[in-house]
Amino acid sequence: MPHVKLDDLTDQQKVKFYQKGTFTVGNRLVDPDNRGVQASEARSNAITSGHRACQGCGEALGARYALDAALRAAEGQLIAVNATGCLEVFSTPYPETSWQLPWMHSLFGNAPAVATGVAAAMKVKGRENVRVVAQGGDGGTTDIGFGCLSGMFERNDDVLYVCYDNEAYMNTGVQRSSATPPTARTATTPAVGDAPGNVFGTGKNVPLIALAHNIPYVATASVADLHDLERKVQKAMRLRGARYIHVFVPCPLGWGSDSKATIKIARLASECGLFPLWEGEDGLVTGSLPIRKKIPVDDYLKTQKRFRHLFEPQRDDARIAALQRMADANIKRFDLLRHEREAAI
Repeated sequence: MPHVKLDDLTDQQKVKFYQKGTFTVGNRLVDPDNRGVQASEARSNAITSGHRACQGCGEALGARYALDAALRAAEGQLIAVNATGCLEVFSTPYPETSWQLPWMHSLFGNAPAVATGVAAAMKVKGRENVRVVAQGGDGGTTDIGFGCLSGMFERNDDVLYVCYDNEAYMNTGVQRSSATPPTARTATTPAVGDAPGNVFGTGKNVPLIALAHNIPYVATASVADLHDLERKVQKAMRLRGARYIHVFVPCPLGWGSDSKATIKIARLASECGLFPLWEGEDGLVTGSLPIRKKIPVDDYLKTQKRFRHLFEPQRDDARIAALQRMADANIKRFDLLRHEREAAI
């Protein structure tokens, strides 16, 4: 084989570094201003190792990225208020904690009210540079804490509330919440009868309800796109008043999914249209994240045992089609395929 100079090879093929999720060699080649929060050596590690989350827990991942981004935006001056739920239970088994910032545990339903009080106390003390984040799961947010959350929005209190949505009460045994999707099997919506799983026509869309309060900022995010999550949190932290971010966080235990597939499943949820990624300000939708390649809802549903009854012992075409219509309506509402339309012009 003839001798080939290294310069000749590099002239023919340029090396590309795509890895930008962690502090890796590829990331160090990215301009520091373009690195994600987790890629920085100065990252705060808001929730550190030692917590007791399940393998593949989307909530642990989402909370890590959201709180680290908020800490960076607040220059370390941040207090977190946490509702009861999975995140609180696995991160603070008495007398230990994995949190590396001032952190308060409230009741299941009053985290927004407690966070409001913390923000008011900081204002009275002349320390408005200290920012406040409240956080909880979908049970503590869309159900038990919904009244307190609406009050926080209506008063436009200076709090960022982050909901980590795993679509059921996972901490207490996988019971249905108002964020549980139709047809999903839970402990309280078993896969029995003529219409197994959760029924159609129930639940609520809290991001849209938050938008209807005309608060400064509302967004949906997902652990499938952690840079988008970081960006939205930092944008929210630059604003004052009530802000709300709803984060999609798959739960391998409750969903009956593979623990290594958490990111893949979250991506499929957005690419089929069932969980659209968008943001809004002052009551208006201001942007959305287009779907790169639309997929059928089947591809998402088949990754989880909670939807197995839709395919076994026979395929439930009618209810799968109903879920597809829901996804298609989201795609149309948030214009998620606009790049395909623009490319066709």
